[in-house]
Amino acid sequence: MQAVVKTPHIEINIKGDMIPPKLINFLQEEYGAEVKVSENEEDQLFNVAETNWYKGIKKNLMPGDVMKIYRENRGMTQAKLGELLGGIPRQHVSNMETGKRAISLNTAKKLAKILNISIERLLKVE
Repeated sequence: MQAVVKTPHIEINIKGDMIPPKLINFLQEEYGAEVKVSENEEDQLFNVAETNWYKGIKKNLMPGDVMKIYRENRGMTQAKLGELLGGIPRQHVSNMETGKRAISLNTAKKLAKILNISIERLLKVE
């Protein structure tokens, strides 16, 4: 026999220079070893778009890659996207995503509207 108990995920983030020890003690008493206290500065937030990693990835993205990312993020199949584009076959959509077939300006305009993005996202601009 097996019993499974699922508890909701709880995430509490407290930031500051002077977090009261009473608060930390309370959280440790309540949640035990699950409480993680970090005092290093490596946990700082930053804008990923300003990193060399992101700039390198973005530089190498082709319009078909962008098209696929947005299509998948919207839970849409290639067949459904082709249908919304006016009856384009699934293979045609696949070929655009893999770069085997160019995306025309007219198709890019339709894609931008369907995927609810700016047309610039689909254009290779550096």
